[in-house]
Amino acid sequence: MSSRKPGRRHILLAGSGGLLAAALPATARAATRAVRGVEPDIDTTAQWNARPPRSPVSVLNKRPARIVVHHTVSANTAVFSRAQAHAHAHWVQDLHMDDNGWLDSGYHFVVSRGGWITEGRHRSLSTLRDGSGFVLASHTSGQNEQSIGIANEGAYHDGAQPPAAQWDVLVTLCAYVCGQYGIAPSRIYGHKDYGTTLCPGVIHDKLPQLRSEVAASMG
Repeated sequence: MSSRKPGRRHILLAGSGGLLAAALPATARAATRAVRGVEPDIDTTAQWNARPPRSPVSVLNKRPARIVVHHTVSANTAVFSRAQAHAHAHWVQDLHMDDNGWLDSGYHFVVSRGGWITEGRHRSLSTLRDGSGFVLASHTSGQNEQSIGIANEGAYHDGAQPPAAQWDVLVTLCAYVCGQYGIAPSRIYGHKDYGTTLCPGVIHDKLPQLRSEVAASMG
């Protein structure tokens, strides 16, 4: 049997937020739950042609204690393509390296409005797959040595809602991170929990739903 990871469409249909999965008979729903520990499609820094970091990234020899969710405050584009996800990943990296002066993208992962996941800081994906350490990133003051930072493309501080594809893939990614690192879904937080910021906007109000859906998807 092939060991290839299920594609984005498969994850969207089989994930906890998938509308089709909810409509399936109980036996079929049980089968879809089998993918809960499977890594979703994540485009690596090589796949979206990221700039190299200014200096080697640091890997912490421990597991993170929590996930912190962000929004990138980029335009709420209606272009949901993979190419747009890659362009957005470049926009984030350029902003963090050129404007903020950081060594690389500040986030571990970014979820596009179209439901594509891109690796942010280099080596974030390989360490996640290993499950025993994680990359020191630059996403939340005071939490960078304790948490995985997941950002969502778009600006959600003024009433906009994340598209369904983005939300479903955020649930799937959080479930995978929780499973790999032994993080309880109750330990998914928003950036504003740790500082004076509007980030991640309305997604912060949806954190109870996110925690619940992640927990359900993990069985």
